[in-house]
Amino acid sequence: MALDPNTSGGSPAPGTSVRDALDGAATAIAAAGCQTPRLDAEVLLANVLGVGRERLLVDDTLTVAGPAVRAFQDAVRRRAVEREPVAYIVGSRGFRRLELAVDRRALIPRPETELLVEVGLGLAPGARVLDLGTGSGAVALALKDERPDLHVSGSDISEAALELAALNAELLRLEVHWLHADLLIGLGEFDAILANLPYVADSERATLAPEIMRHEPPGALFAGPDGLSVIRVLLAELAQHPHVRLLALEVGAGQAPKVAELLRMAGFDAVRFERDLARIQRVVIAERHG
Repeated sequence: MALDPNTSGGSPAPGTSVRDALDGAATAIAAAGCQTPRLDAEVLLANVLGVGRERLLVDDTLTVAGPAVRAFQDAVRRRAVEREPVAYIVGSRGFRRLELAVDRRALIPRPETELLVEVGLGLAPGARVLDLGTGSGAVALALKDERPDLHVSGSDISEAALELAALNAELLRLEVHWLHADLLIGLGEFDAILANLPYVADSERATLAPEIMRHEPPGALFAGPDGLSVIRVLLAELAQHPHVRLLALEVGAGQAPKVAELLRMAGFDAVRFERDLARIQRVVIAERHG
């Protein structure tokens, strides 16, 4: 079934089979330039029908009919025409063992950010840890879920993002202390900081996908000419927080060596890297013992 996303939004006819609906939607999404059209179509249709994705593939009795027709039409239009991320359309995103509510108040959690959680899992029992720039609360909540002994806080400069993080904590029944702050101003002491701060250089705006530029909050993305302006401010502030012994920073491709240099200049004497699945040095981990 060929579908025009500019008119029908990938709308199936009433009573359309799941296979035909998916074929038409995937065609419309692919024509818009999206990278994973079939997967996107399956996630959107499963959400509309209220079933797991796997059921779309095995249940021959499923059809797209009634209110589901309009709902699927709208979802495909948002994906194909507006290039809205699938996670924002369905309102959730998986992150480690959790399913998080997501919307435009915060960045969509990425798989590479799970590396920050891995760092936190190695902390000493009872450590005080801050998820700086928490956004949806993903890192803080995943860490509390897997290490309930830790004293976990999450902070953000965006009150709207903190509202989303608090909602996720309530939905998941996890106890995290939320703090509204500009980096470390006014905050207490922590043993470790895990941070996914803005690190995209202003010059890279034109290279970002429409999903990012049109829909995700720019304040959580961009950080000056080289993408490191926020990290520099954080390192300057850390001079007033001697109790912080471990800092883990998510960074962009190619930034790790420069960030390591800045960390050593700031008094951190042990620096190492963690690579993501693309083999990019994605997280810089530093400790100080002085």
